[in-house]
Amino acid sequence: MSTKIAILGGGNLGQSIALGLVSTGEYQPDEVIVTRRKIHGVEDLQEKGIPISTDNIAAVKEARLVFLCVQPKQLHSLLNQIKAVLNARQHVLISTITGVSIDEIEAIVGTEFPIIRAMPNTAIAIRESMTCMATKKASDEQMNNVKAIFDIMGRSLVIEEELMAAATVLGASGIAFALRFIRAAAQGGIEMGFDAEEAQAIAMQTCRGAASLLIQSGRHPESEIDRVTTPRGCTIAGLNEMEHNGMSSALIKGIVASHKKIANIKK
Repeated sequence: MSTKIAILGGGNLGQSIALGLVSTGEYQPDEVIVTRRKIHGVEDLQEKGIPISTDNIAAVKEARLVFLCVQPKQLHSLLNQIKAVLNARQHVLISTITGVSIDEIEAIVGTEFPIIRAMPNTAIAIRESMTCMATKKASDEQMNNVKAIFDIMGRSLVIEEELMAAATVLGASGIAFALRFIRAAAQGGIEMGFDAEEAQAIAMQTCRGAASLLIQSGRHPESEIDRVTTPRGCTIAGLNEMEHNGMSSALIKGIVASHKKIANIKK
C-alpha cells in the first residue's frame, strides 16, 4: 500500500503542512504531493523537491492519507471530483476545512470512509503547530497514526468535534492574534527609542519565552505574572493601564467574534 501523502489545496496551510512534513526528515519530498489549480506561488515547495500537480484524481490514486485543504466553498466540487477513486480500505481523509463537519463530507463521499477533522496552524511549517483533531469512526490505529504525524510537527490534541470551531479560533486564528500583539509591542518599543528591527526582536523573543515558561512549568499565567510584578513597580503600572483600556476584554471579544463568524464561513 502506498505511503504517499496527498495534500489537495496548495494554499498557505497546504504548503505549510507539506513543508512541515518534509522538514521532519520522516518524509522524503517525493512522498508528498501537493495539488493546486494554478502552478505558481509555490516556489518554497519546488525548491524542496516536493511534487506539484493540477490533477487531484492522480494524486489521490497514489496516496494513503488525503489532506483536504481547499476553501470551504471549493470542497463540494473537490469531493465530487475524487470520490470515484476513493477506497475505504486505502484512504484516510483528513479535513482541515473550517466550518465543515464530518457529516457534510460523508454526505458526498459516503459513510464508509475514515474521516478525521484536523485544525493545525501555519506554524506547522516550522514544526510548532497546535493541532486539534476529531473523528467519528476512524480506528484507534488510524487516529494514532495521524496524531503521530501532527505530533512531530508540534503538538496535537484529540477533542470532540463540537469543539472544532473553538479550536479553529483559539489555535489557528490565534496565530494572527498573537502576531498582532507582537506587532503592537514592537511599535511601543519604537516609540521608546528602539529601531524597528531591535523592537521586533525583543518582542518576539519575549513572547517565545513567556510561552516556554508556561509549557515547561505547567503553571497558570497569573502565577508567572506575579513573579514579575512588584509593589509600585513599572510592570503592574503597565498591566493596570492595559486592563483599564480593555486589553483582556478586547481579546476575549475578538475570539468570540471569530467563533461566531465560523457559522457563516461558507456563505
